[in-house]
Amino acid sequence: MQQLQPTNTVIAAPDKWNEQILVVKRDLLFPDNAWQGLKAVDFRNYIHIIENHKEFTARGPVETNFAYKQIIPYLIFEYQGLYFVMQRQAKASEQRLASKYTLGIGGHLRQEDLKGSDFFEWARREFYEEVNYQGQFTIEPLGILNDDSNNVGKAHIGFVLLLRGDSPKISIKSELADGKLVSFTQCKAYYAAMETWSQLVFDFLQSKF
Repeated sequence: MQQLQPTNTVIAAPDKWNEQILVVKRDLLFPDNAWQGLKAVDFRNYIHIIENHKEFTARGPVETNFAYKQIIPYLIFEYQGLYFVMQRQAKASEQRLASKYTLGIGGHLRQEDLKGSDFFEWARREFYEEVNYQGQFTIEPLGILNDDSNNVGKAHIGFVLLLRGDSPKISIKSELADGKLVSFTQCKAYYAAMETWSQLVFDFLQSKF
């Protein structure tokens, strides 16, 4: 397998840029044409691609090397028709998303997190890293989100999962500034200030109602 070669774009990276994260070549994920937005797909096909073609590399180089996509579980929490809306901190580690509102819980998959488990276990681990939750939930794949309209989106691909909880006892951890359960209608009040991925998820869910 051809290994990812660092670009000359990133020179002195902070610690987060040196994390070994999961990536897959763009042309393996999109053998035909890449779509724009959230698309319902057969998750099994894409998980198979990840399992057979995954690579781990420092995060810094692939932020600007768009031949690769960073794999991001993007988890939407719902409880009895209420959705968990969060706000990122002004000093968020990803400054391009600072202070934005989000429906998605998730982040990069690090090499040390992925031993001996499948994609849905990776997603569960990511969920509990980001929030406090007391209860059970089921996982429903919604689709795969691709957004090539900006540089953040070009470097990432979202595996969007709907988590249906049986408890409203969910709260943020320190990486986030705020979080609350609101109705889908109330989500509209946050739409203009949402990160692009969350806007695309909202549009997808709205089309299903």
